[in-house]
Amino acid sequence: MKKLDVRLFRLIKNSKGQFISTALMIILALTIYVSFSMVADNLYNTIYHYYDITNFGDVFIEVVRVPKSAIDQLHTIEGVEMAQGRISSDVPLRVENPEEKVRVRIVSLPQESQPINGLYTIEGRDLQGESKAAVMLQQFSDARGIMLEDRIVPYIAGREYPLDVVGIVGSPEYIYLMENEQTLMPAAEKFGVIYVTEDFAQSVLGYQGSYNEVMIKIDQQYIHRIDSIVDEIEDQLDRYGVRRTIKREDQLSHRMMMEEVDQLETMATAITLLFLIVAAVIINIILSRTVKNDRMSIGVMKALGYSNFSILGHYTKFSLLMGLVGSVIGILLSLPLSQAFTNLYIMYMNIPMFQMEVYYIYFFYGILLTSGFCVVSGLMGARSVLKILPADSMRPEAPKTGGRIWLEKVKFIWNNISFSWKMVIRNILRNKRRAAFLVVGIALTYAITMVPIFMSSVWTNIFTLQYGKFQTMDYNIDFAHPMSSHVLRELSQVIEIDHIEPKTEIPFELRNGWRKKAVSIVGLPRDTRFYHFESPGGYPVVLPSNGIILAERLAEALDVTVGDEIFIKNFMPDQEDKFVEVKGIVEQYLGTNAYMDIEAVNNLLGEKGVVTGALLDSKDEVVLKLQNVKNIRQVQSVEDMKNSFLEFMDMIIYSVGVLMLFGGILGFAIVYNITIISINERLMEFSSLRVMGFDKKEIYKMISRENTLMTFIGILVGIPVGYGMCAGIVSALSTDLFSIPLIINPSSYFFTAMATIVFVVIAQLATMRKIYRLNFMEALKNRIS
Repeated sequence: MKKLDVRLFRLIKNSKGQFISTALMIILALTIYVSFSMVADNLYNTIYHYYDITNFGDVFIEVVRVPKSAIDQLHTIEGVEMAQGRISSDVPLRVENPEEKVRVRIVSLPQESQPINGLYTIEGRDLQGESKAAVMLQQFSDARGIMLEDRIVPYIAGREYPLDVVGIVGSPEYIYLMENEQTLMPAAEKFGVIYVTEDFAQSVLGYQGSYNEVMIKIDQQYIHRIDSIVDEIEDQLDRYGVRRTIKREDQLSHRMMMEEVDQLETMATAITLLFLIVAAVIINIILSRTVKNDRMSIGVMKALGYSNFSILGHYTKFSLLMGLVGSVIGILLSLPLSQAFTNLYIMYMNIPMFQMEVYYIYFFYGILLTSGFCVVSGLMGARSVLKILPADSMRPEAPKTGGRIWLEKVKFIWNNISFSWKMVIRNILRNKRRAAFLVVGIALTYAITMVPIFMSSVWTNIFTLQYGKFQTMDYNIDFAHPMSSHVLRELSQVIEIDHIEPKTEIPFELRNGWRKKAVSIVGLPRDTRFYHFESPGGYPVVLPSNGIILAERLAEALDVTVGDEIFIKNFMPDQEDKFVEVKGIVEQYLGTNAYMDIEAVNNLLGEKGVVTGALLDSKDEVVLKLQNVKNIRQVQSVEDMKNSFLEFMDMIIYSVGVLMLFGGILGFAIVYNITIISINERLMEFSSLRVMGFDKKEIYKMISRENTLMTFIGILVGIPVGYGMCAGIVSALSTDLFSIPLIINPSSYFFTAMATIVFVVIAQLATMRKIYRLNFMEALKNRIS
């Protein structure tokens, strides 16, 4: 073994604390990078493999009623590979607890030999044409404890239809099971999907020889012109009342899964780079200080014939070895972590063939990435080796020019500061680079810690703002089909109502030039008491008698502002399209809607007094009394959604804990390394203080005071940095399904500060042993590290 390599291992041994703490950051960075990247690739590849074997569709169209002959005609459109119809309807399900509201979506299975959106059988068998049998989605059967051969009883048009469960299946369109875009979060025990024969669905739902949904498969050679194909399809189906057109990219489950993949990839990149950059800066500081302390030894090595390149390589090997050790351990830890994440997705998502593959290319990328960071930081930190001359190095380095700090000129402050605090302040102001790095490190620790604390309150804020400020009704009732407004009086006879309002919610396509978006326009009374519209600037917005108001994200997607005109494409048969002026832009936290006066919506429909639902306040048992009422499709209770949210809190707490751990490791590594470097640099100073009568406890107390002052400044700097990180998270995670309000409670700042202080104290305690083991007398005799 070469002499310089022997010296390298001695260097590692003498600075093992710094080596381990910095390597820990590299381990964490590589573990996150490799595991998250592999899980993202596995998730993406598995989803598309699942789509291939189940023939997942490209376009889904909801219509009022369309005959099979009209669907067959769609094959004449160039690019349409397959077109099939089905019936879909949401109905109540009878359960043991009469007060529990459970809904199922009844979906008919196409009779074609190669159905679009085919099912993946997990247990049991196919329907085989049995009209009194059903197959059930796996998430719902697991959540409700429903087994094969159990009997379920859905209510359809006010009648019970007992069905035997003969199969448990997975479906490509319900990998992520949510009832609709307005659902706050998945609740598999409250909503499920059951599949029945086409004959049964057409008979009991009143669609003899017709369908209310059309599924389209586009030839892959024409997928690039899917928008024009969709326009042709809509033109052909226009007479049958097109309610809504959904492309695969907008399909709820697919969109949620792709967002999950994107978030994994973003975290893999962002967190890895953050930790590697901090590790690189620490390595730079460690080596620059080590080279400075080894000045005489480097001069001796050069005098003995070692070249600049050899000595520079010697110190660079220190950082490279740190990177390689961190990479190898990080890669080994990433394998079980990847498996754990995979098992988590198998548990929460319905992807039956989800398998974990090891992508060795990420091992190579990880090692290359860390090696690059470590080599560059090592060369930057040790570059002063090139300036050291053997003859000059034998003489002690000239001390820096001293002088009074600016605070000493403020006599009434300086004269009232104790001697030990004067030393602390002088040391900080005379080592500005080291102090600045410590402040930046603590600020980053504060910011990273603030993100999970902020995210822990996100769902509470969304729920409170959506159902406590924007919407204030107790119940939201949807009818099975549009009805006369007289139905509100009939509801008043069934339940006791404090206040009730009609609503008309109909899907339309809004267009502004080439931009278009299919959304629901909600018609409300102009004097509504349940909706409280507010602009992004916080000003109240009044529902206009004519014109339209848009949710902020919808306005951004269409690129419109107040005063612009947008084109409303009417899906209703024989109704004209029209332009309407945007009268307001409002905040909406769940879903993306447009709002109009209910009479204006009825004019679009060409009807008068039509409602699709009702909003009401009531202290009566609304869910129980309306459970078996005919023509009521859904009753949403704000209280039920709140309970579902509370059940979801466990996952939020787990995520907060993981991100807090990341922040703690970062804070520990920064404070520990900077403190150790400070101790090594000031060995002569501490030795002199010992001669002057200071004991080890007082010296440790002085270092603690420096870190305390830097922590206070770092927290102040970290507050705007943390706010900026939270704003970035809000921007990155807000989607058409939900918008995250940037609300940070004052208590969040306090708890983040407390957590940051705890991390700093832990790092400070870890340096106590270093202080108490220093040989101060030896330091006075020998200046060679």
